[in-house]
Amino acid sequence: MATISMGDLKKGVRLEIDGNPFKVIEFQHVKPGKGAAFVRVKIRNLATGKVIERTIHAGDKFNVPDLEKKSMQYLYDDGDMLQFMDTTTYDQIGLTHDQVGKEIFNFMVDGMEIEILFHNGKAISVEIPQTFIYEVVETPPNFKGDSQGGKKPAKLESGATVQVPFFVLEGDRIKVDTSEGKYLEKAK
Repeated sequence: MATISMGDLKKGVRLEIDGNPFKVIEFQHVKPGKGAAFVRVKIRNLATGKVIERTIHAGDKFNVPDLEKKSMQYLYDDGDMLQFMDTTTYDQIGLTHDQVGKEIFNFMVDGMEIEILFHNGKAISVEIPQTFIYEVVETPPNFKGDSQGGKKPAKLESGATVQVPFFVLEGDRIKVDTSEGKYLEKAK
């Protein structure tokens, strides 16, 4: 089985600690004046959604988790669980809001094609497309004198709010970077 060492750590890397799969969400290489360098990481448990901090030293090694991705379609939120359907077998599964994560759920819309991550055959998390086109459902109107470089908040059909240029209006379709929650461009 492949292993991950301190030098391999970066945002998005997956590793297994005590049988649980984790994903690195933040990392910082630290080189103190005395002693060996180490990495301070924030990692998300892919099964529970919990974020923890760890310090990883030069000799630490981790296994790469046994993960499988399946393309599925987001159907709806039933209040307790988010429902997904395998588009080839039509099997449905449900994941909790904690498993999906608030920052991902805010950018999900009904019918969106997503990737479900399975660890040892059990569904544990969701990955949405890096960029997606959304409709702006609410944004303040433009006023004469608004500067070209300014930004204003815009609420998307998914419920997320992003900062957009002043020329974006309600009803416009925009491309958004879902990992950063940033406006990219007006959709064509």
